[in-house]
Amino acid sequence: MNAHRFFHCLGEPTRLYAMLLLHDRGELCVCELVAALEQSQPKVSRHLAQLRHCELLADERRGQWVYYRLHPGLPAWTLAVLEQAVEAESAALAAMRQRLGCAKGLPGSSGRGALACG
Repeated sequence: MNAHRFFHCLGEPTRLYAMLLLHDRGELCVCELVAALEQSQPKVSRHLAQLRHCELLADERRGQWVYYRLHPGLPAWTLAVLEQAVEAESAALAAMRQRLGCAKGLPGSSGRGALACG
Protein backbone atom coordinates (compact mmCIF):
# COMPACT_ATOMS: atom_id res chain seq x y z
CA MET A 1 0.00 0.00 0.00
CA ASN A 2 1.48 3.32 -1.00
CA ALA A 3 0.31 6.75 0.16
CA HIS A 4 -1.07 7.78 -3.24
CA ARG A 5 -3.35 4.73 -3.46
CA PHE A 6 -4.42 5.01 0.18
CA PHE A 7 -5.44 8.66 -0.05
CA HIS A 8 -7.00 8.22 -3.48
CA CYS A 9 -9.21 5.44 -2.10
CA LEU A 10 -10.30 7.66 0.80
CA GLY A 11 -10.92 10.69 -1.41
CA GLU A 12 -14.73 10.40 -1.21
CA PRO A 13 -16.51 11.30 2.07
CA THR A 14 -18.62 8.13 2.24
CA ARG A 15 -15.50 5.95 1.93
CA LEU A 16 -13.56 8.05 4.43
CA TYR A 17 -16.31 8.00 7.05
CA ALA A 18 -16.91 4.27 6.57
CA MET A 19 -13.21 3.66 7.21
CA LEU A 20 -13.24 5.91 10.28
CA LEU A 21 -16.30 4.15 11.69
CA LEU A 22 -14.71 0.77 11.12
CA HIS A 23 -11.47 1.93 12.72
CA ASP A 24 -13.52 3.17 15.69
CA ARG A 25 -15.92 0.20 16.02
CA GLY A 26 -13.83 -2.69 14.71
CA GLU A 27 -16.57 -4.35 12.68
CA LEU A 28 -19.95 -3.29 11.33
CA CYS A 29 -22.66 -4.78 9.15
CA VAL A 30 -23.47 -2.98 5.92
CA CYS A 31 -26.88 -2.01 7.30
CA GLU A 32 -25.23 -0.45 10.37
CA LEU A 33 -23.04 1.61 8.04
CA VAL A 34 -26.14 2.65 6.07
CA ALA A 35 -27.77 3.88 9.30
CA ALA A 36 -24.66 5.65 10.59
CA LEU A 37 -23.78 7.31 7.29
CA GLU A 38 -27.40 8.15 6.39
CA GLN A 39 -26.82 6.97 2.82
CA SER A 40 -28.72 4.51 0.67
CA GLN A 41 -27.76 0.84 0.82
CA PRO A 42 -26.72 0.73 -2.86
CA LYS A 43 -24.46 3.76 -2.43
CA VAL A 44 -22.82 2.41 0.73
CA SER A 45 -22.38 -1.04 -0.82
CA ARG A 46 -20.75 0.48 -3.91
CA HIS A 47 -18.27 2.41 -1.78
CA LEU A 48 -17.54 -0.64 0.38
CA ALA A 49 -16.80 -2.60 -2.79
CA GLN A 50 -14.33 0.10 -3.84
CA LEU A 51 -12.64 -0.05 -0.44
CA ARG A 52 -12.38 -3.85 -0.75
CA HIS A 53 -10.89 -3.40 -4.24
CA CYS A 54 -8.33 -1.00 -2.72
CA GLU A 55 -7.54 -3.72 -0.15
CA LEU A 56 -8.50 -1.43 2.72
CA LEU A 57 -11.42 -3.58 3.93
CA ALA A 58 -12.14 -7.22 4.50
CA ASP A 59 -15.64 -8.65 4.61
CA GLU A 60 -17.33 -11.75 5.95
CA ARG A 61 -20.82 -13.06 5.26
CA ARG A 62 -22.70 -14.44 8.28
CA GLY A 63 -26.09 -15.69 7.23
CA GLN A 64 -27.91 -12.82 5.57
CA TRP A 65 -25.51 -10.18 6.91
CA VAL A 66 -22.18 -8.99 5.53
CA TYR A 67 -19.74 -7.59 8.08
CA TYR A 68 -16.82 -5.29 7.26
CA ARG A 69 -13.60 -4.57 9.10
CA LEU A 70 -10.28 -2.97 8.27
CA HIS A 71 -8.07 -5.22 6.19
CA PRO A 72 -5.74 -7.08 8.60
CA GLY A 73 -2.77 -6.45 6.30
CA LEU A 74 -2.91 -2.65 6.46
CA PRO A 75 0.48 -1.10 7.21
CA ALA A 76 0.92 0.57 10.60
CA TRP A 77 1.23 4.03 9.03
CA THR A 78 -2.29 3.76 7.56
CA LEU A 79 -3.72 2.92 10.98
CA ALA A 80 -1.90 5.92 12.47
CA VAL A 81 -3.40 8.17 9.77
CA LEU A 82 -6.87 6.77 10.47
CA GLU A 83 -6.41 7.30 14.21
CA GLN A 84 -5.54 10.97 13.64
CA ALA A 85 -8.50 11.34 11.28
CA VAL A 86 -10.84 9.85 13.91
CA GLU A 87 -9.68 12.57 16.31
CA ALA A 88 -10.01 15.29 13.66
CA GLU A 89 -13.56 14.16 12.77
CA SER A 90 -14.71 13.53 16.35
CA ALA A 91 -17.88 15.64 16.08
CA ALA A 92 -19.05 13.95 12.88
CA LEU A 93 -18.24 10.52 14.29
CA ALA A 94 -20.14 11.28 17.50
CA ALA A 95 -23.27 11.92 15.43
CA MET A 96 -22.72 8.68 13.50
CA ARG A 97 -22.22 6.73 16.74
CA GLN A 98 -25.48 8.16 18.04
CA ARG A 99 -27.32 7.09 14.88
CA LEU A 100 -25.89 3.60 15.37
CA GLY A 101 -27.07 3.56 18.97
CA CYS A 102 -30.57 4.66 18.00
CA ALA A 103 -30.96 2.20 15.12
CA LYS A 104 -33.38 -0.60 15.95
CA GLY A 105 -33.28 -4.09 14.53
CA LEU A 106 -29.73 -3.98 13.21
CA PRO A 107 -27.47 -6.96 13.79
CA GLY A 108 -25.31 -5.08 16.32
CA SER A 109 -28.21 -3.44 18.15
CA SER A 110 -30.29 -4.70 21.04
CA GLY A 111 -33.37 -5.01 18.81
CA ARG A 112 -31.67 -7.59 16.59
CA GLY A 113 -33.51 -9.15 13.74
CA ALA A 114 -36.29 -6.72 12.81
CA LEU A 115 -34.51 -5.19 9.81
CA ALA A 116 -33.25 -7.19 6.87
CA CYS A 117 -29.63 -6.52 6.08
CA GLY A 118 -27.85 -7.33 2.84
